[in-house]
Amino acid sequence: MEGAKRQSLVEDSEGQATHTGPKGVINDWRKFKLESEDSNSFPPSKKEILRQMSSPQSRDDKDSKERFSRKMSVQEYELIHREKEDENCLRKYRRQCMQDMHQKLSFGPRYGFVYELESGEQFLETIEKEQKIITIIVHIYEDGIKGCDALNSSLICLAAEYPTVKFCKIKASNTGTGDRFSSDVLPTLLVYKGGELISNFISVAEQFAEEFFTGDVESFLNEYGLLPETEMHVLEQSNTEEDME
Repeated sequence: MEGAKRQSLVEDSEGQATHTGPKGVINDWRKFKLESEDSNSFPPSKKEILRQMSSPQSRDDKDSKERFSRKMSVQEYELIHREKEDENCLRKYRRQCMQDMHQKLSFGPRYGFVYELESGEQFLETIEKEQKIITIIVHIYEDGIKGCDALNSSLICLAAEYPTVKFCKIKASNTGTGDRFSSDVLPTLLVYKGGELISNFISVAEQFAEEFFTGDVESFLNEYGLLPETEMHVLEQSNTEEDME
């Protein structure tokens, strides 16, 4: 029995006692895992706990006994490691969501400019035959009406920035219902999706200052949730997620 006890301890090169039994194997495994992990993989507090538990101690070393008063089991280490894996899983899920959103923005019909509608029939055909997932923004205007020219210029810029939205314009006199679109209600913005009118803004220039620009119109439409996220914004979010990893 005494010989077996003596064999359970082996002096290492630094004069410290190392267990060769089950506890020694666990300590060696902890030390190996700690050394093999990247130095940035663990917070300093968790890393210090692992370092303490992986280092052998002398029975007569009072300071060591105080340092090792908190024991870490294999289960505790696995819990820490599992938390790290969960964080990585969450990052991958977020990145996949960003990629899926980018694909939705990248595929399907793309427009990029403002369509001029010449008649009421063409107006109706555009609304009824377009894919149901497409948002259609129609500007009803007339030459010489205050705000119409500025809004047309703004929509040209927005059409380039939001190519998955179909921007159109039509003169009130060409709609076939000119009496409904008198100069008092122009410029008017009509927004359709799936063949249904979802927003109607008459005299929309009154929502802006005397002089307004693309950013003002964009903010107004975003306030009502009528514009999708831009592709650039999605890519920036995806890159930010990757940088955080």
